[in-house]
Amino acid sequence: MANQLIIHSGHPLIGQCRVPGDKSISHRAVIFGSIAEGHTRIRNFLNGHDCFATVNVMRALGVRIDERSATELVVHGVGLDGLQEPEDVLDCANSGTTIRLMTGLLAGQPFASVLTGTDQIRRRPMGRIVAPLRQMGARITGRQDGRLAPLSIAPTDLQAIEYDMPVASAQVKSCVLLAGLFAHGLTIVREPGPARDHTERMLISMGAPIEVLGGSTIHGERPQRPLKPLNITVPGDISSAAFLLAAGALTPGSNLTIADVGINPTRIGIVDALAEMGAAIQYKSRTEQGGEPTANLVVTTSQLRGTTFGGEQIVTMIDELPTLAVVATQAAGRTIIRDAAELRVKEVNRIDATVTELKKMGARITGTEDGFIIDGPTPLHGAVVDSHGDHRLAMAWTVAGLIAKGSTTIYNAHVTADSFPGFEMTLRALGAEIEEK
Repeated sequence: MANQLIIHSGHPLIGQCRVPGDKSISHRAVIFGSIAEGHTRIRNFLNGHDCFATVNVMRALGVRIDERSATELVVHGVGLDGLQEPEDVLDCANSGTTIRLMTGLLAGQPFASVLTGTDQIRRRPMGRIVAPLRQMGARITGRQDGRLAPLSIAPTDLQAIEYDMPVASAQVKSCVLLAGLFAHGLTIVREPGPARDHTERMLISMGAPIEVLGGSTIHGERPQRPLKPLNITVPGDISSAAFLLAAGALTPGSNLTIADVGINPTRIGIVDALAEMGAAIQYKSRTEQGGEPTANLVVTTSQLRGTTFGGEQIVTMIDELPTLAVVATQAAGRTIIRDAAELRVKEVNRIDATVTELKKMGARITGTEDGFIIDGPTPLHGAVVDSHGDHRLAMAWTVAGLIAKGSTTIYNAHVTADSFPGFEMTLRALGAEIEEK
């Protein structure tokens, strides 16, 4: 995997491509398939570092997972009571989804476990999941009273709770619902706004007693029957498609189609945002895969305008906001992105990193406590930038490099494989000129 990418601008993106399987759904299919009874088959699995962190943790818990190909897995489910005590600390690598969902799954197990990960993971906040789990009776300790990993989980019996989430978060919601599968009583989670609903959709399809009321309240309890195994083709990841949508809208002369992308309503905030800025994006060939809506997305070069984004829409595109900031540099007028303080506690502080690196390329961008202010359109120029070890930032800088005058060099670009293996090859197939070193 290349540690550096050198991007040369001036080439339109033309043709059809696919993006890797949805990261969120891939994680959940492995976890939920492991506690089902029977064989779960997962096609178009995201063959990335983060998702294989989940695979390795489940294997350490006694689950057999066969790799039929790079993107097809068979998970031999052990049932709700079949997980085994691990022989060692469970390494979640650099995956926040892995450590947060696994904490919920392990909180009600009859054995002890310890979850840890990279330096980045050990800096990310865990108090948001530890707090509700402790209300359920979970015995969790960690640094700073459980606010930071490593997290040590002792065996205990869990009791169901009613939990009003202070902020909308799919990871927190999923963590509590997973713990609720092993708790006594009815677990109720109330959301203050929309968050990804892949957990509810998948568990319901597996026969779990989960009910969604009014779009914001989820009821769940321990299943009386075994969970049914999955047979799922994971749709393309909208977060990965976002980089191509942005590049297609920005790069002169572009016309590209991204096939079979998941368009779950809780995930398409970035598509709506780009359209609001004037991007020409069409949904074609709509269908459904494994309970998830999909479509082909078609994008062409567009004239863009500055817009203000905030409130509930931020939750539906939090991971795509650095890329939206790149787009905003080419939009006429001022773009304001607010209510996105969550960016400061991702793999890195994405607000500070985005401002630092885009300024190197000539962007007129200012960071705020909870977002950005960007004035455009501003011609970007090639520069030497750094991913800061963050896969989404590496790909956002690639998009910027495609429209910057001259050549752009991205250091630590290998991290794109965390969520988009083959990212640079996909772009080259569409016409981009990219070198690897």
